[in-house]
Amino acid sequence: MTFSDYMGDWLYGDDGYYSTYKAIGKTGDFYTAVSTSKFFGGTVGKHIISLIDEGFLTKESVICEIGAHHGYFLADMIEFIYTLRPELLQTLQFSIVERFDALQEQQRAYLFDSFGDAVKIIHYHSLAEMDVPNAFFIANEIFDAFPCELFYKGKTARMEGDKIEFDVDDIWVSGKAEKYHKDRGEIAVGYEAFAAEMAKAAERFEFMSFDYGEMQARPDFSIRVYQEHEVLPLFDEKLGRREAFGKSDITYDVTFAHVKDAFEETGIKFIELKAQMTALINMGLLDLLEMLQKNVEEKIYKQELEKAKMLIMPDMLGERFKMIRFRK
Repeated sequence: MTFSDYMGDWLYGDDGYYSTYKAIGKTGDFYTAVSTSKFFGGTVGKHIISLIDEGFLTKESVICEIGAHHGYFLADMIEFIYTLRPELLQTLQFSIVERFDALQEQQRAYLFDSFGDAVKIIHYHSLAEMDVPNAFFIANEIFDAFPCELFYKGKTARMEGDKIEFDVDDIWVSGKAEKYHKDRGEIAVGYEAFAAEMAKAAERFEFMSFDYGEMQARPDFSIRVYQEHEVLPLFDEKLGRREAFGKSDITYDVTFAHVKDAFEETGIKFIELKAQMTALINMGLLDLLEMLQKNVEEKIYKQELEKAKMLIMPDMLGERFKMIRFRK
């Protein structure tokens, strides 16, 4: 079995890690920007309004989150759009791309509890089901969850049970490794197909995603497992791969040059790659916090300010995470 098939089963199989809802917090998954502060989604909501004001998006655009987990991120975007420009809830269309039916139900229930009949959500199992004129696509931590191949000094890994063997000659993997100057590490599988699907899903769109990684490839392996809030490299002897399979998250650092090339090959225009801190400040996070300060008591403002700081502080999520943006 290829390692990418093994990782695909680990994450997306019938009993895979992402096939059911995972709690966030002490007993569950690691914290993300979405679970840290509502102002993460709020800032993206403000950005969507700016795209409408500048004429890139229409008031009837589809706002689509890809891989929405519980639905918090999209709900925060909707809440802030309503606060800043309530009339847009009458014209914008909201949708989620989610492959698992059980998670679709979870998202549907949460968003109904949040907004009742005021907001209608359309679900798609994949981007291939979409065909819309104008859209804004958003995803949080999606590219690190694509299956990958493992490459080491000219050889690609295969799985023998739960044992990793580097003894396969794979021309495609070797070509990507050479292109991104890697003699070892992860080669993501599926970016090209994902970009091609998005290119067909909407005639005109902006796509924004947040993830951890760098433009250039890391010089070594970054693949790791999050197990009960402990980070273990995949090759760590302490990690029992058989026991962790499907029960813990497995991830790696994104090579954004690979993401960029995959989208540009379909004719989608790369706009920018920025640290999350810079991106959120540029999109108006501080303006939203200033509005909050004027409208709530000091105690509530300070609580929300501390949460928002985690999004932009360099030693928290601000520098480690990047925002990448494309347009067609």
